[in-house]
Amino acid sequence: MRMLVARTILAVVAVFFGAACAAQGYPARAVRMIVPFAPGGGTDILVRTITPRVAESLGQQLVIDNRAGGGSTIGTELAAKSAPDGYTLLSVDSAFTTNPSLYSKLPYDTTRDFSPVSLLASAPVILIVHPSVPVKTVKEFVALAKAKPGQLNFASGGPGSSTHLGGELLKLVANIDLVHIPYKGTGPAVADVLGGQVVMMFAGISSVKQHVAVGRLRAIAVTGDRRSPAMPEVPTFIESGLKGVDSGTYWGCLAPAQTPRDIVNKLSSTIAGVLKLSDIQQRLIDLGFDPIGGTPEQFAANIKSETEKWARVIRNANVKLD
Repeated sequence: MRMLVARTILAVVAVFFGAACAAQGYPARAVRMIVPFAPGGGTDILVRTITPRVAESLGQQLVIDNRAGGGSTIGTELAAKSAPDGYTLLSVDSAFTTNPSLYSKLPYDTTRDFSPVSLLASAPVILIVHPSVPVKTVKEFVALAKAKPGQLNFASGGPGSSTHLGGELLKLVANIDLVHIPYKGTGPAVADVLGGQVVMMFAGISSVKQHVAVGRLRAIAVTGDRRSPAMPEVPTFIESGLKGVDSGTYWGCLAPAQTPRDIVNKLSSTIAGVLKLSDIQQRLIDLGFDPIGGTPEQFAANIKSETEKWARVIRNANVKLD
């Protein structure tokens, strides 16, 4: 019995010190960052902005591996099945928290198969309307929608996209009836709002800012708890008297489950340090991102709250992608 106890203690000690030694020498070779989207998208741009400085801090190359497809599920599954040694990481956006409700079955478990490392950034979305719509505030828009139930339509970049779910969240929070008009991408959706075929939509600031500036679109409000530095003249939904319309996008970094905690902590602190650099912050802000950083626990809490929020919205809207 004593020998069994002794062996158990030795095994635990060996695991502990083995992990500590692994973390102490980490990284000893290049680290792969899987981006489950095509090059040129928001997640790819964000990752390529910060990875050179992260690699510099780690002392090893950080290789970006774009694995697009399946609404980000292909690359995410690849990361979930990778060795939990800190040499494969995954960058995700808000699709990571909406996919569990949009798909009846995923090839991975968002809670069981990953270790949160750090939030990277967030970005608000903006509610814009065609200038022909006789509203300038959230209050006026809600009043118009209630006066014309089912008569106002909103465009999106496609079913299940952040631009779609933003509209569904507004419907739920404000208790209004809007008709969803899906497009194959944000570009065509914005084009039809500019043309007046659709009266409104939620969009990323970068895709509509220039049109608002010249009066071709009217900005009503932005999501988030503070105004966007990119368009500081536009009030938030909270300022406008409507709480709960938080449909902005979040980005974060994950590792496969069971990655040694010391390695996760090292990665998290390294990323946080890079996101605090003044030149990196300014470049991200210019691109429309709001740098965040933070601990693994904070990212885990964000994943939980966002997954629960979007599950309610998706269930209410009866949206499914399979």
